[in-house]
Amino acid sequence: MKRRLVFATNNAHKLEEIRAILGDRIEVLSLKDICCEADIPETADTLEGNAALKAEYIYRHYGLDCFADDTGLEVAALGGAPGIYSARYAGGEGHDSEANMRKLLHELEGQTDRRAQFRTAICLIEGGRQHLFEGIVRGEITGERHGASGFGYDPVFRPEGYGQTFAEMGNDEKNRISHRARAVQQLVAYLQEKV
Repeated sequence: MKRRLVFATNNAHKLEEIRAILGDRIEVLSLKDICCEADIPETADTLEGNAALKAEYIYRHYGLDCFADDTGLEVAALGGAPGIYSARYAGGEGHDSEANMRKLLHELEGQTDRRAQFRTAICLIEGGRQHLFEGIVRGEITGERHGASGFGYDPVFRPEGYGQTFAEMGNDEKNRISHRARAVQQLVAYLQEKV
């Protein structure tokens, strides 16, 4: 029987990306699949802490093995910001990617140091035990948007060693090299050891 895990997210883009990365090795259930409509608070001051809060909530309330992630864009010239505030960097309610990108590009106007990294932390809770995994991809923030695929900051992030932003690459290539892919590969390697 195929392994089932709940991915504690309401983000359809993340869910699609994770399912594409995992393929048919593991059946990934969404919060919707388990009828969870809670808005799980992300009140920790680290990516790892936020991932753990979400996974712990699902395990505590539903008793299902699950994992959760939190991802942040960390920009050197901004002292690591927006970091845990990446999704709501421009303020306001919800996740306004356009407003977030506008603010980021504005904050970096005139900056020559445009180094940045995407970092994903995944917390897996399996049988009540917690495991953490991390994926990082380094790169730089471009001066303007490029590309139309992907989501979030993808149009302004160019990974090291590539001439295109994540948004120009297309999902297959991005999913091979992204921060989330690197964290998920560690998660999968761990789960496969146990099969």
